[in-house]
Amino acid sequence: MAHPEARRDGADPAVDRGADHADHVVLVDDAGNRLRTWPRSTVHTEATPLHLAFSCYVLDDAGRLLMTRRALAKRTWPGVWTNSFCGHVRWEESAEEALHRHARGELGLDVADVELALPDFRYRAVDASGVVEHEICPVYVARVAGEVAPNPDEVAELAWAPPDDVIAAVHAAPWAFSPWMVEQLRAFHAAGLDFKPGG
Repeated sequence: MAHPEARRDGADPAVDRGADHADHVVLVDDAGNRLRTWPRSTVHTEATPLHLAFSCYVLDDAGRLLMTRRALAKRTWPGVWTNSFCGHVRWEESAEEALHRHARGELGLDVADVELALPDFRYRAVDASGVVEHEICPVYVARVAGEVAPNPDEVAELAWAPPDDVIAAVHAAPWAFSPWMVEQLRAFHAAGLDFKPGG
């Protein structure tokens, strides 16, 4: 079924430029309107177009935050510590649907109490290799539901830590973390938000 914001010329966005509909990103205009799909394998270049994504911060029952270290084979920011997980949204998905799909695919995890914390977050960042990430990226907070079983193609390491310790570490050494996480923590602080669903 076509997305309600599909191209007005009637073209199937799934076949634009030979896009692989099973593994694509959704390109958007500056207002966030969905325009077309693009193969995920080729979208990240030195001129990456604006596309849809999400970020999620997962907490356990003790209030600890799940941090992950990106797999060394990742195209951008390999081996960098970041928030619990991120991902791209498919054409037929909402951001929250994509969140649940990626939680299972990257961490073997179900999440509960999902709350949208930063609905308008977006960023552009350039990796040391020159590859650009350019996303409209709403940020969620969720509660862990079950055991974590990370996919080694996505996650090299993980750690649980008190949010205050994570914030202090990012403040002291922002260069050691993903640029989107650094910006998101600043946005959390500016909005007066806590790390908890409903916070």
